[in-house]
Amino acid sequence: MTNATLRATGQDDTQFGIGQERACAELAAGLTRPQASIAPKYFYDTQGSKLFEAICALDEYYPTRSEREIFRLHGAAIAEAAGQGAVLIDLGAGNCEKAASLFGSLRPRTYVPVDISTIFLQSAVAQLRQTFPGLAIHPLGMDFSETLALPAIIQAQPQKLFFYPGSSLGNFGPLQALRFLRNIREQDGDLLIGLDLLKDVAILEAAYDDALGITAAFNLNSLRHVNHILKADFDLGDWSHQAFFNSAQSRIEMHLCARQACRVSWPGGARVFEPLETIHTENSYKFTRDSATELLRRAGFAHIMSWTDPQQNFLVCHARAA
Repeated sequence: MTNATLRATGQDDTQFGIGQERACAELAAGLTRPQASIAPKYFYDTQGSKLFEAICALDEYYPTRSEREIFRLHGAAIAEAAGQGAVLIDLGAGNCEKAASLFGSLRPRTYVPVDISTIFLQSAVAQLRQTFPGLAIHPLGMDFSETLALPAIIQAQPQKLFFYPGSSLGNFGPLQALRFLRNIREQDGDLLIGLDLLKDVAILEAAYDDALGITAAFNLNSLRHVNHILKADFDLGDWSHQAFFNSAQSRIEMHLCARQACRVSWPGGARVFEPLETIHTENSYKFTRDSATELLRRAGFAHIMSWTDPQQNFLVCHARAA
């Protein structure tokens, strides 16, 4: 294995770790459904990744602070449960800061950051190599939302620890989340995962609709990314950000809402959006401690341990492949 970014089979050499043909097909299919949708992975071009970094620093966005506090307060117990010397596979690594903060306690023998935004990932890894010159780092640019197809050289490694922080599992629907976790379990990997806990609706909604409008910019940037990939002609001025808690589904929903009637076209397709019609861009499911434990057990994990912050905002779980 070299130090170059690994790529999954069939991916192109763009900044986004998914093949152009597949991405165009996915986007066109989503935009033409009765409820138009754009998968949340399309938030993460380089600009979107930078905007998400800014979101994580917002007062309203508690998950990053809460998760950091859990690792600060319970780091020793988490390290004891997870062990040391594993191949640390960081799913949705972003700027790699969360994993890097655990290097001292987990002491991974190899670090495999995985992210769909490949150029952003390469930049983060270049900085990480300067800080940790003795650590083997093998970045992987890929879309793991549909299938977690790791290279054989990684799959063959003993003692793998999959790290999935930041409540990203909540972007999956219940059945998709279960399949995703079972895929990890089938690769004989242990899991260290962050999950957002159910809480007051006002706190939840503020986290996804901040006063500075950075989350709105993040949501709208997905249209810019779609324009680039699909060669569409979305006018960002035609759309506004919308976020609300769906209590029946126990999830935050993010949408883009048409300010006025508008026609959007792309090679081979088009759609007219009526005023106030929306494009569904993200779900973020919220858990209880019991529902999180039950989900991990259904996926085939055992010896589940969990820790939370003093405000009970967030949960970190470690689970072993049964």
